[in-house]
Amino acid sequence: MAPSPAPSMAGDALDQLCITTLRTLAIDAVEQAQSGHPGAPMENAPFGYLLYTRYLRHNPHNPHWPNRDRFVLSAGHGCMLLYGLLHLTGYDLPLDDIKRFRQWGSKTPGHPEYGHTPGVETTTGPLGQGIATAVGMALAETKLAAYFNRPGHPLVDYYTYVLCSDGDLMEGVASEACSLAGTLKLGKLIVFYADNRITIDGSTDLAFREQVATRFLAYDWHVQSIEGNDLKQIAQALDAAQAETTRPSLIVARTHLGYGSPNKQDTAKAHGEPLGAEETKLTKQVYGWPYEAPFTIPDEALEVYRRCVSRGQRLEAEWQSRLAAYETAFPELAATWHAFQSQALPDGWDTDLPTFTEAMATRQASGAAINALAERLPFLVGGSADLTPSNNTAIKGATAYSAADRAGRNLHFGVREHAMGAILNGLALTRGFIPYGGTFLIFSDYMKAAIRLAALMRLRVIYVFTHDSIGLGEDGPTHQAVEQLAGLRAIPNLTVIRPADANEVTEAWRAAIHNTTGPTAIILTRQKVPTFDRASHAPASELAYGAYIFSKEQASSPDLILIGSGSELQWAVAAQAQLQAEGVAVRVVSMPSWELFEQQPADYRDSVLPPAVKQRIAIEAAAPLGWRTYITDEGAIIAMKGFGASAPFTVLMREFGFTTEHVVATARALLGRTHDHLPATG
Repeated sequence: MAPSPAPSMAGDALDQLCITTLRTLAIDAVEQAQSGHPGAPMENAPFGYLLYTRYLRHNPHNPHWPNRDRFVLSAGHGCMLLYGLLHLTGYDLPLDDIKRFRQWGSKTPGHPEYGHTPGVETTTGPLGQGIATAVGMALAETKLAAYFNRPGHPLVDYYTYVLCSDGDLMEGVASEACSLAGTLKLGKLIVFYADNRITIDGSTDLAFREQVATRFLAYDWHVQSIEGNDLKQIAQALDAAQAETTRPSLIVARTHLGYGSPNKQDTAKAHGEPLGAEETKLTKQVYGWPYEAPFTIPDEALEVYRRCVSRGQRLEAEWQSRLAAYETAFPELAATWHAFQSQALPDGWDTDLPTFTEAMATRQASGAAINALAERLPFLVGGSADLTPSNNTAIKGATAYSAADRAGRNLHFGVREHAMGAILNGLALTRGFIPYGGTFLIFSDYMKAAIRLAALMRLRVIYVFTHDSIGLGEDGPTHQAVEQLAGLRAIPNLTVIRPADANEVTEAWRAAIHNTTGPTAIILTRQKVPTFDRASHAPASELAYGAYIFSKEQASSPDLILIGSGSELQWAVAAQAQLQAEGVAVRVVSMPSWELFEQQPADYRDSVLPPAVKQRIAIEAAAPLGWRTYITDEGAIIAMKGFGASAPFTVLMREFGFTTEHVVATARALLGRTHDHLPATG
C-alpha cells in the first residue's frame, strides 16, 4: 500500500528531520533486536516530537521534579517512541541502551517499566491500563492543588498527557476510567488517540465500528478530530485542549500505522514485527533519509531535542522560586509539602490505632482503623467501588471528592472495580499519596490486571477486600470467594493479610502503611468473629511476622500444630482446648500472611513451625492451593474443594467442615486415634 501524503508542514525541514530521526531510531532498534513494534512509533513520531519539545513541561535531568507534566504511553507496545524521545531529549538513557532494545540488562524493555527507565511514568503494555492509570494521575493533581495551592501561589499545576490506541479504547477498563474522568471533570487530562484503524487481526472494522468521538462526548469530554501527521493541526488541538479547563480532552488523530513503509503501512504487518532489511531501506528512501548507518542522529536534530534540557532546567528553576516564596508565605504548608514529597510518615501516625474487646466483623474493625489513621495521615485517601457501607471505607467527617470538591477524601468509583485498581495506581505514582480501595474479595478478579501492575511497580496501594469467604452467607457461590486468596498470593510483591480478629486488623493496617515495597491486600470478613483475649494469647502485634504462635502447647514440644487464618482461627483455638483435655500437646499458629512469614529468618520460621513436627492441620475457608508449602503429606488441609452455596453462614461453615468437631476428628485421624461417635474427616 502506498504511503500517505507528506504532512502539510513538510516545508519545515528541521521539524521533519527531527521527526524522521525519531522514526528511524525506532525502526533500527526493532530491526536490530529482531523483535518489537515499529509501526506505532513511525505513525506517532510527529505528536511525540511536538509534545516533548514544545508542550511537555519536563526536566530530563530531574525526572522526578514534582510539578512536571506527566506523559503516559498507554499503547505501551510502541515503547521505542518513548525511548527515542527520552534519549534524544537528554534523559539518562544512552544510545547503547537503544541499540540493546529488548535485551537482557538494558533500560529498554519490550514495554515501558516504571522505575526501570528514567522518565517512564508508569508501567504500560496491557492495553487500557495506561489511560486508566492516567485518570488517577490527573485526579491526584487536582487533590494536590486543592490542598496546597493558595491565591498567587500555584505550587501544583501540571497536565497529564496520554497516547492511546484503538486497542486501548476497546478495553473495558478504559471505558470505566474515562467515564469517571468525565464525571469528575478532570480538565488537565489530555488524551491523543491514534486512530490507525488496524489491529493484529486486520481492520478494526472486524470488531470495532463504534463512533469513539461520540462515545467520549457522551462521557462529557472535550473532543477534537485532526490529521495525526500534521504538526499544525496537532499544535492547534493541544492548544485547544489546554484551554478547556472543565472537561478532559480527547484528540482523535487519524494516523497511519507504519507511516512511510511502502509495503506495510496501514497493514497489520507493521504492528509487531521488524520491517526487514529491504523494507527498512525502502522506507528510509521514502523519508528522504540520506544516512546508511543505523542509529544515525544528525547533529541538527539532536540540538533541537536537547534544548529540552535547558528549557526544563529553566522551568524547574522558576518553580523552585515559587516554592521559596511559598515557604515564606506558608511555612506550615510548606513543611507538609516537603514531608509529602519525602513520603515520610509523621511522628505518632499510628498512636490512635484502636484496640478491641468485643466480637465484630473484621471489616468493621478495618473501618475504625481507617478513621484513626486518617486523622494523622492527610494523604490517606480512598473509597470503594459502590460498596462503601459494606466495605467500611468511608472517612467520617470527610467529604466526597467531586468536580465541585477537590479536597474530598472519600472517593466514589462507581461499579468500576477495574478502573478503581488502575486509578489507585495513578494516585500511588504521585509521590506521597497512600491510596486504598475496597470491594468484595470475589471482585478482586475484575481488577487483577491493575493489582498485578501495582505489584510490578512496587506501589504502596492498599486493597480492602471484604466478604472474604463462604462466611458471607446467603448471597451464595457467585459472591463467595474461594480461589481468590490463592490467586492473590501467587502475585509477586503483593502482601496478602487475612487477619483473624479485630486486633489483628489493626496490625494489618499498621503493616500496610509501613509497606513501601509493594501493595497490600487486607482480607476481611462480613460476619462477626471472636475478638481474642490477648492476655492469654500472643499479642496481635506479632502479626508483623506473618505467622506466630498464638497458643502454645502444654508440653516441651507439640504433637500437633493447628494453623488458622482469618475467621477460621477460632476453630483451631476451640479444637486445641478439646484435644489438650485428651492429653494431646497442641500448638495453635495464627498465619495471616504467608508473604510476611517468608520474609522472616529461617530460625524464626522453624521456631513457629518446627520441621520435626509433621502432624499439622491448616484451616482456611478457601481453595487449598499453596498450603502444601506448610503442610506435609502427614498433615491435613481443611479447605474448600468446590464452590459454596446459598445459606446462612453458620450452616455453611458446618456443612463444609469448618467446625471444632471436624478439626478435632481430623486431628485424631492424623494421630491414629479413633472415636466412632465423631464425624469422619472430609
